[in-house]
Amino acid sequence: MRTELSVEPAAVRPVPRAPRRGVSVERVQEEPIYVLHSYPWKETSLLLDVFSRRHGRLALVAKGAKRPTSALRAVLLGFQPCHASWSGRGEVRTLTRAEWAGGLAPLSGLPLLCGFYFNELLVRLLAREDAHEGLFDAYHAGIAALAQRPHATAGELEPVLRSFEFSLLRELGFLPDLHLEGATSEPVLPDAFYRVDPDHGVSACSASDALAVRGEVLLALREGPPAEGDVALARAAKTLMRSLLHYHLSGQMLRTRQLLIDLHKL
Repeated sequence: MRTELSVEPAAVRPVPRAPRRGVSVERVQEEPIYVLHSYPWKETSLLLDVFSRRHGRLALVAKGAKRPTSALRAVLLGFQPCHASWSGRGEVRTLTRAEWAGGLAPLSGLPLLCGFYFNELLVRLLAREDAHEGLFDAYHAGIAALAQRPHATAGELEPVLRSFEFSLLRELGFLPDLHLEGATSEPVLPDAFYRVDPDHGVSACSASDALAVRGEVLLALREGPPAEGDVALARAAKTLMRSLLHYHLSGQMLRTRQLLIDLHKL
């Protein structure tokens, strides 16, 4: 049974506007999407914040979706893959069709909270209509991994979180090259010490620097988070992800991250 939990992202809801004359109507058919959040709109409709594979994050109006007889009620669920069609122009389009793509069990418990964490990261960091097919695939893989671990502990879910965080930062261009010094493009040396700056990348530092990381660690993290079992490298990946995300979120704490910290010390 699905756990009803809603952590509403801190984002301004788009307001449907009248279409402008002279602007062509966009029509999209059978696009893979996930619903990130839904809001009541008028008496019987929903305003959806969705993440699509080829069109990025956008707003859709699902007319009549709140009616008891609407077929959309069982389709427009969080963390379930859909194929959607829409049309319109301007900031908000109109959903014309949606079908469940199947294959994933509903999330509950800790995996559900982790799914809300993914959604809040996307809402906070991903600009509207900025397509990232690789990020969509990483999101789908992350949700599938969470669905396969309904009774997982916090430690068992950490690799899933790190993998999505890496993909998000890399796709948005926020992950510096970890194998090169940012200012000189000199290769990172395994035995040297470095610090990672979100704007300027990797730079050499002394071993006594509070943010010092051995070069071998950065090289090991170059292609992504470590496999399960490498505790030291996993800890370094978490520290790096927290630092970069904190910077690009302008220091604002994610609501879901705080819940994860408070409840499970992730």
